[in-house]
Amino acid sequence: MEAMRPTTISPALEPAACNCLAIRQAARQVTQLYDRQLAAEGLRTTQYSILAKLSRLGPLPINELAALMVMDRTTMGRAVRPLEREKLVAIDPGVDGRTRVVRLTAAGEQRLKAASARWREAQRQFELAYGVADAARLRAALARVVSVG
Repeated sequence: MEAMRPTTISPALEPAACNCLAIRQAARQVTQLYDRQLAAEGLRTTQYSILAKLSRLGPLPINELAALMVMDRTTMGRAVRPLEREKLVAIDPGVDGRTRVVRLTAAGEQRLKAASARWREAQRQFELAYGVADAARLRAALARVVSVG
């Protein structure tokens, strides 16, 4: 019988080094920074991101929008409801009766334009604190994280 060898545990396998917790804490911290800026325009970070995505890509089926935002369909539905109530987006029937398409309204385009200055200020504050080059490297690293899923 082979002698039992002591095993060493990678420091990354210790609960205190949880990758998920570290990423979630960082995301909450950064989200709070952006939310503080966007609050003046009556938007939260996720709402701003949805409006910006629709502005860039045009109308999208809700499932496709959810996938692009790395959200599940139900969460996306809850996220767009307040935007629809405020008439910032409209939800129209898709090509078949089962799909819904989300599109930016003129009011949504105006709110996005107004909020863009606040978003840029949040970007500026983050990059001032974190560093422009480090922020670019962080975005690249996080893009890799998203691709792992």
